[in-house]
Amino acid sequence: MDMTELRCRKTVVKEGEEDEHQQCESEPCSENFTMDKVSLKEKCSEDTDGATCGVQEKEKEDEEEEEEKKEEDKKEEADSQKPSPVKRNRSACRSVMLQSLVKLFFGCLAAVTCGMMYAVYLYTYHERKFWFSSRQELEREITFQGGSGIYYYYYKHMLTAPSFERGIYELMRDNRTVSGQTINAVERLSLYPELITSLLYRITGSQDVIEPVYFYIGVVFGLQAVYVTALFVSSWVMSGTCVAGILAVAWYVINRPDTTKVDYAIPLRDNWALPYFSCQVAALTGFLSNNVNSASEMFCYLLMSATTFTFILVWEHSHYVLFIQGLALFLLDSFDLVPSRKMADIHKVYLSSLFLAYVLQFQNPALLSSPLLSLLISSVLARYFQQNMKMGPLVARLMKLFLHFYLCFTTGITFSYVAKRLVPVRESDFILKFLEVKFGLNTTTDFVTNRLLCQECFQTPSQDFFLRLTQASVLPFYLLVLLICLISTLQTIYRRLSGEPMKTNIRLEDGRIGEQPEVVYHVFHTMLFGALAMVFEGMKYLWTPYVCMFTAFGVCSPELWVTLFRWLRLKFIHPVVLALILSTAVPTIIGFSLWREYFPRVIAELSELQEFYDPDTVELMNWIKTHAPMAAVFAGSPQLLGSVKLCSGWTVTSLPLYSDIDLLRRSEDTYQVYAMRSAEDVYKILSLHKTSYVIIEESLCNELSHTKGCRIKDLLDIANSHVVYDKGEMYSFSKHGRFCHEIKMNYSPYTNYFSRVFWNRSYHVYKVNSVISFQY
Repeated sequence: MDMTELRCRKTVVKEGEEDEHQQCESEPCSENFTMDKVSLKEKCSEDTDGATCGVQEKEKEDEEEEEEKKEEDKKEEADSQKPSPVKRNRSACRSVMLQSLVKLFFGCLAAVTCGMMYAVYLYTYHERKFWFSSRQELEREITFQGGSGIYYYYYKHMLTAPSFERGIYELMRDNRTVSGQTINAVERLSLYPELITSLLYRITGSQDVIEPVYFYIGVVFGLQAVYVTALFVSSWVMSGTCVAGILAVAWYVINRPDTTKVDYAIPLRDNWALPYFSCQVAALTGFLSNNVNSASEMFCYLLMSATTFTFILVWEHSHYVLFIQGLALFLLDSFDLVPSRKMADIHKVYLSSLFLAYVLQFQNPALLSSPLLSLLISSVLARYFQQNMKMGPLVARLMKLFLHFYLCFTTGITFSYVAKRLVPVRESDFILKFLEVKFGLNTTTDFVTNRLLCQECFQTPSQDFFLRLTQASVLPFYLLVLLICLISTLQTIYRRLSGEPMKTNIRLEDGRIGEQPEVVYHVFHTMLFGALAMVFEGMKYLWTPYVCMFTAFGVCSPELWVTLFRWLRLKFIHPVVLALILSTAVPTIIGFSLWREYFPRVIAELSELQEFYDPDTVELMNWIKTHAPMAAVFAGSPQLLGSVKLCSGWTVTSLPLYSDIDLLRRSEDTYQVYAMRSAEDVYKILSLHKTSYVIIEESLCNELSHTKGCRIKDLLDIANSHVVYDKGEMYSFSKHGRFCHEIKMNYSPYTNYFSRVFWNRSYHVYKVNSVISFQY
């Protein structure tokens, strides 16, 4: 090798550079310069100390090459550690998915925990109120107040039957409940909850573990836990935070007297049905959401289908509730606030549920003439004739919309009229007359109509109801949330009618809470139910729970606060920042105030031992069980007869069922013992129903303080034309005294027809003589 080549080094620059540089370095030299290969060799040959220079430069070359290799290795290692764009996207997706799963897990855990705590609270409160575990079986059964004990009787009957199939057969051909009638109790009283519960009690082997009554009330309390869990989920889905769900449950528990009747009438049908309706609303909320994926949408659809069918099956009034819900969805569809595909799926759910319930309820004619079915058919037909309803300019679309409403209304009325003529339903005509009297369009002296109007559930709500909601802070915030959502919904409707397409990717900073279909649905939902609650106090048990849920969603929703601040045009602070602050601060302040004020009350309710003891009723039931013959038929008020049937199993003349006009008329006949009727008239009426014993209650006979004009004896006097009110004056036209007073005198002719066999401070029991003995 030439020595001159040892002094030189050629450095090749990395790929991508334009030139190659040749460098020659000499330790004694202070300058480095570049030259071509020939001149470099000449320079090196002129150097006297060529060998030394070459060796030194060779060492430096090796060192530099090693350094360069190290740098290249470091760069390659760094490049290999740096993720590619695809890897970065995958990592981000995994992080978001993990956060969503963690959030979903803790949210579900909080929802289930709230439901379980509420169920434990109900059980503890029930135990403290009635001393349930320390009572005898008869005393426990008497605690089912308001005539609701009749449902528990059929549950006991199913458990004592030789088999489940035999029990159903006996209920479908029941001739030992209402005197002189053989009824299908499953159809007439909607006994599917009792059938399912008794079946579960049998197949789970609970006979050796828990008493039947505890299993029954445990199932009801468990359904109430599902109720509040569904409210939690609805508020959580709309607001995006679990805090809204917790606040909704807190308001629900605090306003318990206005949200549920489970405290004092456990077996009532609405206590069984409303939890399913709450689940249906939660599933519908998720189904209407724009942010739901295909798998979640399918889950919500299946859940909505199952709960809608179950809701219709277990409650005879459910189709009226679904009709109000259908009106809210009809408005969403008419204003183009929800995709047509989803509305078609919801219609399928309604129709299939009605069909299946019609079959399982023994071809119930009320479902064929229900307003829900009329609404579904009319909306489908109107849409068929107006396929271009959602097209055109603003004025044209408004005209098409009014025509759409007119077509739906007239078609629905026509279909309902035809259905009632083809499948007569007696109750429908009675309901129309009842509504006429309720709204002041007509007057009547009919006892049944006036008796129903005097029921608390059919009267207008009192001021105490609104005062309780205001003290719990739910009503003021509800009005604020409803106002903001309603105005934003009206803006959205205007944009739709103006031709602006629906947006599915609404951002937080847009401030358009009314663009979310699930929010608009709840606006219409709460307004329609609220309007009914202002007329009928019983509707508060449907409206108030959703007031709590809707209000909790609103105060915890950043979108609602951003919508408000966009209208106010805030400039000193960004609306999104302020919305995020308030959506956290406001629920925290509300929760703290509720905790400080109401938590001690809840603890006091659970720690205070109440006493529910009715010795007179217990004594009456014991006498009936021990002295009355098996074939005896008892007459009395429907509420008392429900307890008689539950505790003894004896036949009665009527039942506490307000949806059956025949039973209401039989109750009117029984109530004649409190009217100004002769002994002969009352005897004929009771004998017509094959009555063996009649029970007269002192509380009804001597009733003093009650709603004006709503005492039983006053309603009877008006219906019998025994008393007429004219310009504030009362005129009596009866020559007989009040029967319940006169019979206690124990003189003829009352002793000819009736014989007293039992009495205490509250009840007098008279035997209806089969052989009349005239005594003078």
